[in-house]
Amino acid sequence: MALAAADSASVPRGGGVKPVERLRARMSDHRLETMNPNPAWDANAYEDTVETWRRLSDDVTVKVWGGDWCGDCRGQLPDFAAALEAAGVEDVEHYPVERVDGEKQGPGVEEYGIELIPTVVVEDAEGTELARFVEEEDRPIAVWLAERLDELEASA
Repeated sequence: MALAAADSASVPRGGGVKPVERLRARMSDHRLETMNPNPAWDANAYEDTVETWRRLSDDVTVKVWGGDWCGDCRGQLPDFAAALEAAGVEDVEHYPVERVDGEKQGPGVEEYGIELIPTVVVEDAEGTELARFVEEEDRPIAVWLAERLDELEASA
């Protein structure tokens, strides 16, 4: 499935992340507990969203920056994880973020320009950023990103 990358003027890129750093983060023992799927999440209530993610599941990597200490992450990421699980998305990378002297620190924070969490970046197989969710929107993370990905797909 070919998707056109998001406009580089509107979406920061993560292309500066070296493959070794990507591998290190992926192989990290640090897993975001907030990415444990919410067992009460109802996939039937989000059929279109799940279908979009299912259609793209083999073509994208989902990178999630968050902190188990973060209220926004605890409130939003379990439902997002449940949506990804329902769609069979397996290429999901966790990037735990800590606060140190008021600054966010952790793997990929500088390279991807992470300032607020949760931040979710969706990349294609070549590592090109397709969509980015930052902290909060008027819709759940999975829905908001699925809409962006559908728009990209329609314009490709």
